[in-house]
This record gives sequence, C-alpha cells and structure tokens, in this order.
Amino acid sequence: MRLIRSAALVAALLLSACGKKDPPPPPPKQVGVVTVQMQPVTLTTDLPGRTSPYESSEVRPQVDGIILKRLFREGETVHAGQTLYQIDPAPYAAAAANARAALARAQASIASTAALARRYGELVKINAISRQDYENATAAANQANADVAAQRAALRSAEINLRRTRISAPISGRIGTSTFTVGALVTAAQAQPLTTIQRLDPIYVDINQSSVDLLKLRKQILAGQLSRGGAAARVGLTLEDGSEYNHKGAFQFADVTVAPDTGTVTVRAIFPNPEGLLLPGMYVRAHLTEGTQAQGILVPQQAVSRDEKGNPQAFVVGAGDKLEIRQLTTSRAIGNSWLVTSGLKPGDRLVMDGTMMAQPGMPVQPVAWTPPPTPSKAAQAAVGQ
Repeated sequence: MRLIRSAALVAALLLSACGKKDPPPPPPKQVGVVTVQMQPVTLTTDLPGRTSPYESSEVRPQVDGIILKRLFREGETVHAGQTLYQIDPAPYAAAAANARAALARAQASIASTAALARRYGELVKINAISRQDYENATAAANQANADVAAQRAALRSAEINLRRTRISAPISGRIGTSTFTVGALVTAAQAQPLTTIQRLDPIYVDINQSSVDLLKLRKQILAGQLSRGGAAARVGLTLEDGSEYNHKGAFQFADVTVAPDTGTVTVRAIFPNPEGLLLPGMYVRAHLTEGTQAQGILVPQQAVSRDEKGNPQAFVVGAGDKLEIRQLTTSRAIGNSWLVTSGLKPGDRLVMDGTMMAQPGMPVQPVAWTPPPTPSKAAQAAVGQ
C-alpha cells in the first residue's frame, strides 16, 4: 500500500512539473541618454602670472644738497607735479642771482658797442678811419650780443637748478618708503632712489604661456579651427586666496621672445584696480580666452570612463537599442565636460547613467536623462556644518 501511495505522489509531482511554464525574460534595462550635438565652444586656459605696476618711477635728485623737508606721507597717493622733498635752495638762489647780474652787465655793454659800430660805419665811408677799426668795432658789437645770449642761457640753467631743489612727483600713484630723511646729503648722480611711485590703477598682469601651446594656438587660428573676436581678448583672474577677481581684464600683447631657460612667452593683460586689491608682485592665475571653436562636441565627464589602458571611452545606444562602446579622443576639460575631437558624431545617443554591469550588444531601453537637482545654498551650508 505504501509503495502505491509513493508512486502516485511521484506521478503527481511529474505532472505538475510538466505543466509549469518558464518565466518571461526580464525587460531591457533603462539607461539615461542625451543626444550629442555640435555647438560653439569657447576655449580658455588657466596660466600663472604676477602683477606689475602700470607705471613706476624711482624718484632721484637732479642737484646736490641737503634735504630740508619731506612733504608727503609714506604710502599715500600723490599726484604728478606734487612737491615731495625740498633741498636747501640757498646756493642755487645765489648762483641764479649771479647769473642775472652777469646778464645785466652784458646787456649794458651792448648799447656802447652798438653805438660805436654805427659811428665807425659812417666814418669809414669818408675814409676818416681805417677799415680795420670799423671791423674791430663791428666785431665788438657782435661779441656783446653773443655775451648776452650766453649769460641768458647761464641764467636759465641756474633757474632750472633752483627749481630742481623742489623735487616733484613725475607721475601720479602710490608712494613708497622714503629711503632718505631730513638732513641727509643727496647728490645728482646717486644710484639709490629717494622713493618710488607706482601707478596701480590700472595694473598689469604678466602671464607665462608655454611657447608650444602658443604655437599650437596660432596654428589652429591659421587653419580656421579657432576664431578670435572681441570676447577673446577678455581675461579673468583668480586671486591668491582662491577668490575670483570682480573685474575682467583685456589682452594687451604677447612678447616676441621665448625665454630660453623656461621655454615660455610673456603674455600681458591689463586690469582695472579701483579698490586697490591688486598689488605689484602678487601671484595670480589668469583665465585667458584663446578663441571659439565653431563646431565642438562637449560631453559630460560622468559619461566618460577609462579602459584598462587609461583611454577614454563611452557607451552609446546604437541600432536596435543595443549598447555600443566608443573609444574617444579628448583634447581638454571645459568645466565639468570633456571636449571630444573624435569618437562621437552629432545625433549619437550618449549613455549618461545605468551602465552598471553593462556590456556591448546588450539591449536597453533609452530614456531622456534628467540631471539631478542642484542643492540649495542652505542645504550646502547644512551639509558643511
């Protein structure tokens, strides 16, 4: 009896197994895709640089003497023509007075010599005097005129030296430390300046760019791959503390000589500096706009992975909604995207997410990719706390 029951149970199980259907295959995996498009791409590069004054003048004396007064406060803004130092003017005032007296004496002798030359001119016509006497009188009159011209020049020179005892600012700008004090003896030929004035608004930024990169850039422009318009001359700036400078600068020129020790070319830009934040010698990073590539492909970095050799690659949805893998060539990062030069074409459906455990040839269900929402500033602050 037990054997019969066991056989019946086995038969029932076999019948049940034969009647059960296989489960349906899972649906294709959803992947988020974006359509690749051509677009104008502005190419920029970050380069190190240092600030330098727009104008700089080392103030030196042009006459010898003792400093009697210093007429400025160190670190303040001075204006062109403002008196900075007063050198003892007494000896130069005496020299000017002496030259003035010599000029008066020379002018006084003109009248007598000119009158004598005129009289001799009448007498020589009637042979009352010799020709030699007339010529001597004429030469004396000309000599007197020359003496007046010489004394007038000597007086002008003496007055110039007298004015130079008041040392004035040659340019407007911020004045530095005074290296000489009241009572110091200064000379016209001294090497050390009294002080230095620097104009800081506007201010220059000298940027060092590799000659190789500059050559590549010029070739791209000549080949028509890049265009440079008015916007290409704008330059941004990052300060030493990592903050962005509020004002944009303008490209001025690129030097024509490559530094043999560094292989770089100096590129100069000019920036407004109304707040005085930029000081000479500061280290900055400049964002130099190279030009605009009219037909560029930008790919979000999250869509690009690396193969075992480190080469960039990305998944695209091909024919029949099946995954294909493309080997990419990228030239640079622009923001959070890669600039792709080969491997993709307009219209390709680039996979942004959902590629975990994905394989080429796998069927997928493409859906439009939606970027995640950007957290608010309040949420970012809460996370930071």
